[in-house]
Amino acid sequence: MSTAAAVAPPLCTWIVAACLSATCSADEKEKKRSYGGGGGGGLFGTRRHLAARRRGGARSGMPIAVSLHPERGAVESKKSDTKQRRVVVTGMGVVTPLGHEPDEFYNNLLQGVSGISEIEAFDCSSYPTRIAGEIKSFSTDGWVAPKLAKRMDKFMQYLIVAGKKALENGGITEDIMNDLDKSRCGVLIGSAMGGMKVFSDAIEALRVSYRKMNPFCVPFATTNMGSAILAMDLGWMGPNYSISTACATSNFCILNAANHIIRGESELMLCGGSDAPIIPIGLGGFVACRALSQRNSDPTKASRPWDMDRDGFVMGEGAGVLLLEELEHAKQRGAEIYAEFLGGSFTCDAYHMTEPHPEGKGVILCVENALADAGVTKEDINYVNAHATSTQMGDLKEFEALVRCFGQNPQLRVNSTKSMTGHLLGAAGGIEAVAAIQAIRTGWIHPNINLDNPEKNVDVSLLVGSQKERCDVKVVLSNSFGFGGHNSSILFAPFK
Repeated sequence: MSTAAAVAPPLCTWIVAACLSATCSADEKEKKRSYGGGGGGGLFGTRRHLAARRRGGARSGMPIAVSLHPERGAVESKKSDTKQRRVVVTGMGVVTPLGHEPDEFYNNLLQGVSGISEIEAFDCSSYPTRIAGEIKSFSTDGWVAPKLAKRMDKFMQYLIVAGKKALENGGITEDIMNDLDKSRCGVLIGSAMGGMKVFSDAIEALRVSYRKMNPFCVPFATTNMGSAILAMDLGWMGPNYSISTACATSNFCILNAANHIIRGESELMLCGGSDAPIIPIGLGGFVACRALSQRNSDPTKASRPWDMDRDGFVMGEGAGVLLLEELEHAKQRGAEIYAEFLGGSFTCDAYHMTEPHPEGKGVILCVENALADAGVTKEDINYVNAHATSTQMGDLKEFEALVRCFGQNPQLRVNSTKSMTGHLLGAAGGIEAVAAIQAIRTGWIHPNINLDNPEKNVDVSLLVGSQKERCDVKVVLSNSFGFGGHNSSILFAPFK
């Protein structure tokens, strides 16, 4: 294996830029693999979680033989009519402050449980903010080899576990994995912050000597390495990279992953986001830019989107990953289909590094373009999972943009997952996509907690109240916006 690495990213609190590419010989990739590789088998020595579970119907039993270096004619013959290729969601994986399984996570949301608490990972008594959506219990046992797990940043641990759980949730057993054409399976999971802890530790070690530095500090600090290692573990040789667009990261990854399937470049894609920013430099950086709530005495009340008494967002950590699949491929293997991906869009405010455009132009353009891409009308949307982070301007400007796009539609319901999870930064869109799909599956949408004194410019009749609501979801719009003016909107609907 040959490797070329760029300079590691700077330690600022909202931009992590990294570039590292790798090429693997065909011989290495052709080595016999066993997904999960229990008992020391497989690339990273993880146990066989998938062999014990298979979802509805028989596996396809139809491996697709594709040359890794086809002739030009073969390439042309593989081109498909992209308009006919539909993308569906067949698996979900989460690591969150509210649970590490999609059903557990969503049941807690439906019950209005808050995942915000006092930070325990380090002493933050001197900080004005001492609360976060911190994951208290997490283990990589059986998912990541112990030696590798010790060297990894937590964002990579979360990413790999959530990715493998999405495969398990999608019924990808070991037999099915062995039958997959791995040249048409890809991984696109991003991170806003990357390996901040690994890089921060390396700086501290460097104060003593470069000899004390973790030799993996450069690759493990880059945002792409989580996707890369997961792909190596699975042997997936299709599209593999990461996108880092601050808090919009997951949506960017999901939409790009879907486009790879639509264009006929892949059949399956693991996609989403992961972040682990609850460390001294992460907390300190956001405190420095005065973005965080200081409601330390009552953590569960701190994240309060659209409430007059909101005083900033609450940091969270974790990962959210979807398994997207081409419809006919999913049918062939008898997969359970959770929802259909309809389309989406990206735009840029081109206005300010942290503040939204005062007229919401970028958000409005993003939503309108997403509707056009999906081929749906504004009347088709009856549920919006909003970005709504509990910041003064962000909440209000997004809501105003939604009203501009959809009007006073009495059928529209709007909520914010962040009222209970906090803001998972680059992972936010990933777990919120899972929440949106769970709403489609269950027919219930979760409440907005802590909305005690609604913003006077917000029409509360559109907002879900303090209790879950029954909703026959037609089309759900999931929004994510990031520092730098990155806007992204994606749409899901029940599969028909």
